[in-house]
Amino acid sequence: MEDNSSQTGGFWKRIAKKKRLLIIILGAAVILGAGSGVYVLKASDSPSFCTTCHIMESYYQSWQSSSYLANKHAAGDVTCHDCHESTLAIQAEEGIKFVTGDYKEPLDKRLFSNDFCLNCHSTSGIGSPKGATFEDAKTATNFEQSNPHDSHNGEQDCNTCHSMHQQSTLMCAQCHEFEWAEDLDDGWSTEAEQ
Repeated sequence: MEDNSSQTGGFWKRIAKKKRLLIIILGAAVILGAGSGVYVLKASDSPSFCTTCHIMESYYQSWQSSSYLANKHAAGDVTCHDCHESTLAIQAEEGIKFVTGDYKEPLDKRLFSNDFCLNCHSTSGIGSPKGATFEDAKTATNFEQSNPHDSHNGEQDCNTCHSMHQQSTLMCAQCHEFEWAEDLDDGWSTEAEQ
């Protein structure tokens, strides 16, 4: 009778070598995949990266060179990811939507909470101590004739008037006329939104 133990042992050794090879290949794939994910995240730190999707071109242009508030943020060294959180999962989802065409143009206006905006903005502006309140906004904008942040309508959402990538609208001007409104730049409209 022939001893098969040496043949069986050789079989298991071959399987073990294949498993190790498979583990090495899978490990390399994971490392390379993670590396490219890290590369994409790092590359996306640059606002120009956003223009790789053509639907983002107008948003980038408003950030780079416009009279809109996005450009004022750019002048204060605020980049896209300072307001728009970006994780690999979010970027993957956005990429899939772009490739499949599952998006609308223009994109829905993103509405940030007052707390989000006031986390950077206080009486001193961008870069001032974090955690300002709406009362700080009132103090920062007390014009001689009136204060748009001290409205008879009470505390308003910042995005009622302020828009980043399109013209902002002075909502008070729908009913009131203020001399200081004439001094606003082209980034502001005193006409009601359609």
